[in-house]
Amino acid sequence: MNRQVVERWCERGIVALLLAILVFGPLAMGAVPTEAFLVIQALTMGVLALWMVRIWAGARPRVLWPPICWAVLAFAVYGIIRYLRADVEYAARQELIEVLIYAFLFFAIVNHLHTQERTLVVSYTLIFLAMAISFYALYQYVTDSNRVWQLETPYRHRGTGTYISPNHLGGFLEMILPLALAFTLASRVKPVGKILAGYAALVILAGIVVTLSRGSWISTALSLLPFFAVLSFHRAHRIPALLLLLAILGTCIFLIPKTPSFESRNAKLFEGGRVDDDLRFELWRPAIQIWKDNVWWGAGPGHFDHLYRKYRPPTIQLQAYRAHNDYLNTLADWGVAGTALVASAWVLLGVGIVRTWRVVRGAPRDIGQNKGSNKFAFLLGASFGLVAILIHSVVDFNMHIPANAILAVALMALVSSHLRFATDRYWLTVGPWMKATASGALIAGLAYLGEQGWRRYAEEGWLERAGRAPIFSPQQVDFLRRAFAAEPMNAETAYQTGEALRRQSQEGGEYYEGAEGQNYRKLAEQAMEWFERSMKLDRWNGKSYLGYGWCLDWLGRTGEAGPYFAKAEELDPNGNVTIATIGLHYVELGDYAAAREWFKRSLGLQWAGNLIASNYLESANLRLAEAATNDISARLRVPGQ
Repeated sequence: MNRQVVERWCERGIVALLLAILVFGPLAMGAVPTEAFLVIQALTMGVLALWMVRIWAGARPRVLWPPICWAVLAFAVYGIIRYLRADVEYAARQELIEVLIYAFLFFAIVNHLHTQERTLVVSYTLIFLAMAISFYALYQYVTDSNRVWQLETPYRHRGTGTYISPNHLGGFLEMILPLALAFTLASRVKPVGKILAGYAALVILAGIVVTLSRGSWISTALSLLPFFAVLSFHRAHRIPALLLLLAILGTCIFLIPKTPSFESRNAKLFEGGRVDDDLRFELWRPAIQIWKDNVWWGAGPGHFDHLYRKYRPPTIQLQAYRAHNDYLNTLADWGVAGTALVASAWVLLGVGIVRTWRVVRGAPRDIGQNKGSNKFAFLLGASFGLVAILIHSVVDFNMHIPANAILAVALMALVSSHLRFATDRYWLTVGPWMKATASGALIAGLAYLGEQGWRRYAEEGWLERAGRAPIFSPQQVDFLRRAFAAEPMNAETAYQTGEALRRQSQEGGEYYEGAEGQNYRKLAEQAMEWFERSMKLDRWNGKSYLGYGWCLDWLGRTGEAGPYFAKAEELDPNGNVTIATIGLHYVELGDYAAAREWFKRSLGLQWAGNLIASNYLESANLRLAEAATNDISARLRVPGQ
């Protein structure tokens, strides 16, 4: 077969796979579920394989390498280094895989979607995808549905589209809205294309409104105001832009005050004379403290959630997962060094936009003429879409939602590729040594992502079966053990296995089919082995220390349990479950006065639904009252009687 034909088909295959990634992620709940992200991972591997074939099929292939590529490459290398030195290997590895996928996709998009035709295809694909998802969000809002495909979300009477969280849908839509508006007002596409883009823009705007995400509303507004301001300096676009802006403002001013859900959502923003931040400010404090303890290099990739419990504010009892501020989350996980690399990429992107802007906006004599530019429209829309997500990232974690992160990476890559219109200096001819180096990187990426993908797929399969099995049953333990065999670095799986065995030991084998007659001591000892594994894999997980200490108490080795409960308190000093469990330890010791204080402390952290602390506090008070009564009776007893 002709080498040019092979190269052409490889290029088409890469373009198709990149489009599939951009479309699939948002439709698959943001690619947050593990199985959805594994599809993204597999599609990325397809891109790498075809790219490697294309490099060797071309006689003198060229690559586009704008300055931002160096920052992306540097952060990927830094990610590998930080992974190798991370405390919690499993968490760091999952974060590294995401970083590598985003880096590979960035380079692939820069080099395969940079032509005007493909940029136009990508733009309209994203615009109509966002429109379709917005229609789904409008349907959810109007029908008061909280279903996303076959799943239920906790958000009723808020549009989530194909995402679980309305905030993340807002993050996706706000990146595409300026793009749709730009192609409506400033492109050279045919009138039908402009009309369709304008209609899609209005639907997308409605989708943002029904998310009831105040972060999305604010970031959209703050990005659209300068967007329209820029267009107002172009005579050809000034009148249409101002008319559209007035139409949008008029619609919002007319409808929002008349819609109870919008009005109540806005009213809560400054309720009681203070900003209603949904506890975001409280979540920022642990992130800042984690960063202060790890200033230069950070705690480790994906480590915020593991260290969070140590710095947990008393007002938040749920697990945080993310800091709800991508900037603070980056500082906490990656430190000043990693944050500086990320910032350098954005700075280089901004410099590239300025250089490209001078070329694509047209010469001064063109300003005012009745014509548009697809290059200008894309650069304008994509740039302000990225501004929107940067603003929203102050109060949310959209960049940790794979579909949204990939969209941001794609827009950055496409904007960076427009530098080729300003200069040819960033085109590099790929010689033999560069071919070998690039092939080595692609092969390494294929091998690593393939091995990790299969490993994660096997683990997820067993974990899913464990989730469907009767809770704490021998069947569930068996599935958890198989999951741990597939992925022996997951501390959470080890903990869950230990917890299931601990519950079996506590309740007795007769409660579980297939475990009749099990010796409670043996089950407790097995649980301790799994808790110990979990401690070694994640030294920040206080739950494993609690479980180990409980087993020691259960086995009558109460004298050995104290240090484990003390360590659990050190790792989660403001966790109501941790504090209540330590109270149970003092009940085992017979020290009801001390137990009472621990239960009081637990109830002070969480009153509603804290059954362990409330029930055992009452029991401890009864025991203390009984002891006090017996003591008084003994003192009042007449000697000799």
